[in-house]
Amino acid sequence: MIALLSRLDSLPARIPHELLALLARLSVGTIFLRSGLLKLDGWADGTTLTLFREEYRLPLLPPEFASYLATAAELSLPLLLFLGLFTRPAALALLGMTLVIEIFVYPNAFDTHGVWAVALLYLAKFGPGQFALDRLLFARAIPNAYGRA
Repeated sequence: MIALLSRLDSLPARIPHELLALLARLSVGTIFLRSGLLKLDGWADGTTLTLFREEYRLPLLPPEFASYLATAAELSLPLLLFLGLFTRPAALALLGMTLVIEIFVYPNAFDTHGVWAVALLYLAKFGPGQFALDRLLFARAIPNAYGRA
């Protein structure tokens, strides 16, 4: 029985970082991109601005500025994750956005935001994996962070 448990315990160690990083990039990127596309659709009928004025109510930022900033971030940063380009800064920016959403907008949604945060922290710590433009562009300049090209 202990041998079986030991075998089962060693299985996750065989999951390659490249697979985990790619899955994290695609899944969390898709969440934010879909949100950005919804915001983009909402510009025509005013729902995006109404959400920022009446529901989100971020402190310190005017709703107009916050709505443009969030839409731009949700449309651009996921594309960087998908490409694996500037992955760590993109992940940290989306993590910051996640924290703002958790603290100021939907404070009772930690279960959802926690999952996003884990994926983004994983990418920030371990990088985008082998299947990323970061590795192609920066492996020689920062070999410890991206491996050798």
